[in-house]
Amino acid sequence: MRKFFESKNLVFLSSLMEDGSPHVTPTWVDIENGNIVINTAIGRIKQKNISRDPRIALSAVDQYNQYEMVTVRGKVIEQITGDAAEKHIDKLAKKYIGKDKFPGWYNGEERVILKIKPEKVFHMI
Repeated sequence: MRKFFESKNLVFLSSLMEDGSPHVTPTWVDIENGNIVINTAIGRIKQKNISRDPRIALSAVDQYNQYEMVTVRGKVIEQITGDAAEKHIDKLAKKYIGKDKFPGWYNGEERVILKIKPEKVFHMI
């Protein structure tokens, strides 16, 4: 599982809308101490959903082998804001697009790290 989150694979995150329907978004991802970490902005739909209901699902396909995939079910166990979140989005920008600074900042936007504890993992080759 680690290789999916350490490499440049784009991951699809599913969170639950208030009515229970799924909301799926592609996202950059990393792994730290066995937890999956993503970065978003305060107020985005996925962050609002996760604040209300921490259950998530992730899906990724290996960028070099479309028949190798992983799915993860888990819960967001922590939301981290401030300097750590700003540094984290820059780290992801370096990993995914080779930029030292994340180029997609919007005025007034506050970044947040979503720390996910995997509960069930399925890997297929």
